[in-house]
Amino acid sequence: MNEEIVKLAPEGVWKEFQGILNVPRPSKKEAKMVDYLEKWAKKHKIQYIREDCGNIIMTVPATKGMEDRPMVALQAHMDMVCEKNGDKVHDFDKDPIEAVIKGEWVHANGTTLGADDGIGVAAALAVITDPKVKHGPLECIFTVDEETGLTGAMALDPKHLQSRILLNLDSEDEGEIFIGCAGGMDTIVKIWYELEPAPENATAYRITVKGLKGGHSGDDINKNLANANKLLTRILWQATSWYDLALYDFQGGNLRNAIAREATAVAYLPNDCCEAFEHYAKEMEKAFRQEYQVADPDITVIVEKAEIQPDVVIDEMSQFDLLNGLYACPHGVIEMSQTIPNFVETSTNLASCKKKEGYFFIQTSQRSSIDSSKVNIANMVEAAFNLANADVEHTDGYPGWSPNPESPICHIAEKVYKKRFGKDPKVRAIHAGLECGLIGDKIPGMDMISFGPTLRGVHSPDERLEIKTVQMFWDFLCDILEEVR
Repeated sequence: MNEEIVKLAPEGVWKEFQGILNVPRPSKKEAKMVDYLEKWAKKHKIQYIREDCGNIIMTVPATKGMEDRPMVALQAHMDMVCEKNGDKVHDFDKDPIEAVIKGEWVHANGTTLGADDGIGVAAALAVITDPKVKHGPLECIFTVDEETGLTGAMALDPKHLQSRILLNLDSEDEGEIFIGCAGGMDTIVKIWYELEPAPENATAYRITVKGLKGGHSGDDINKNLANANKLLTRILWQATSWYDLALYDFQGGNLRNAIAREATAVAYLPNDCCEAFEHYAKEMEKAFRQEYQVADPDITVIVEKAEIQPDVVIDEMSQFDLLNGLYACPHGVIEMSQTIPNFVETSTNLASCKKKEGYFFIQTSQRSSIDSSKVNIANMVEAAFNLANADVEHTDGYPGWSPNPESPICHIAEKVYKKRFGKDPKVRAIHAGLECGLIGDKIPGMDMISFGPTLRGVHSPDERLEIKTVQMFWDFLCDILEEVR
């Protein structure tokens, strides 16, 4: 346990957060976290339901004198994105997260912190145990697998819920109240290959693009962050014709909802071209750093002789299809909103490319506040890869959450925020996906808002949680619960 973390204010929230950090909870592997929450509920004599998918729903009685208040749901997801620096030894299936305090922020030691959304879970648990918090009857909904498919929210059974007011505790900007979010879907690509003998009089090199910030493919997509998959493709695509490069491997990115931070390839180069290629790669590094001098200034391109010299490469036609498909695939902001100033309406993320046995597996994700635009950009990605002779399929996706500026719970939140902090909060929609869209689709009329403390660098090892905003988040949450009537 990090003794310094549990001394931070509010102590109840940080104590619960430290407990959560000790429990491995990768997306789709939340069994230990589900068990932890079950044991927690039993210890505190809280009634709960464990859904077949793993969701935990706790039912909490009102504090004395608040029994006539409407029931409110506190909702957060229990899973976390598992990313680490290349030199960090960490097993997300077994090891606890090592939290460290650096100035005004809490970080993790070389990994994602999991404050997305461990801090939301911690706040909900702290509400239950803190006798000073005044609230009506509560439902605390803890969902699984938000990060890789929203499957917990999809499987949530409406018959288990009585509340019609929901506070989603999964946002990342203190002082902002979210009343809408984008819908999304994935486009999955397979490019098949055959193997042929490696070229003679050639040497295999490992080419790596690293040092990128990465980030959330929704909330950070408008920050002009570099995508390692796109940068590495640029190097390889040009080198194919200039230096007769022959590709053996391409591995880039990890998660569907993260902008790729690193990518690496193994490729053969004719022996008389090696020196020229190394010079070319360094020139590309300079170009990348100039292009991204503000948003991503530490881009690094490394060229080194491969430790293992494979005796095969992928066939020439498959290499042509792969590199042209990756190059042509759109990435980033596609459309800005015409109705909400400075709001991303539609985007797409070239998330990952992995070599499998017999094919390359490419994962992309699309988001939009407008369903037809979401389908349109997904079709655009499909069209690019159709030209590359790929197999393409789309997931069913998930709905967006249409903003309701007249939301009663939003009006309450605005009022108590101004009273507490002496200023108006920002009320806005978010380009990232939230479980509110699915929950609202299941329970028509659910009045919802989303808010949270300030997080930065989520879905990357740079993830950090601003300490002072956790107290603000807690005070805001408690004020809302006391005011609901």
